[in-house]
Amino acid sequence: MTLSSSKRRILGVDPGLNTTGYGVIEVGSPNGSMPMPGTIKLIEAGIIRSKPKDSIEQRLNEIHSGLREVIEAHQPDVMSLEQLFSHYERPRTAILMGHARGVICLAAAQANINVLHFEPTRVKKVMTGNGHAPKHQIQLAVKMQLGLASLPEPADVADALAIALCGYHLGDGTAMSALTKSS
Repeated sequence: MTLSSSKRRILGVDPGLNTTGYGVIEVGSPNGSMPMPGTIKLIEAGIIRSKPKDSIEQRLNEIHSGLREVIEAHQPDVMSLEQLFSHYERPRTAILMGHARGVICLAAAQANINVLHFEPTRVKKVMTGNGHAPKHQIQLAVKMQLGLASLPEPADVADALAIALCGYHLGDGTAMSALTKSS
């Protein structure tokens, strides 16, 4: 990584078979100490789309290729990835989401990037204090924490940035495991 050791890049990913949101943030302190409030900077955010008419193999390849491009361009130190919901009304949805998460994890492994996994309710609770916060509240929290001029859109991008921020707030996984055990 070419950044100084006091800066760290986190790639947040909101997985989806049709639309995968991503957001890259940089955290750090100019003097090499622990990051201070206000040292979080948005680097890039966007979406990777697959075509619903394409085969599952083509769609997964599109997600994998798109994420590899983001990783190569921004060289994140860690990836924060949303876990699957524990209850889907349609089991097929969970299976398809599992495929998408699989190629996302593969892209991270190929780039030798550690992946932190966060449940959607954990991300919402970290961002807003409410594990069942609506999308608009997440967008507002992301806007405030990153000092953006407007709400991040679409929702997939806002969610990916919230997941990246959750990775920042909960750290390298040691804090996350302690929080998971207490909830």
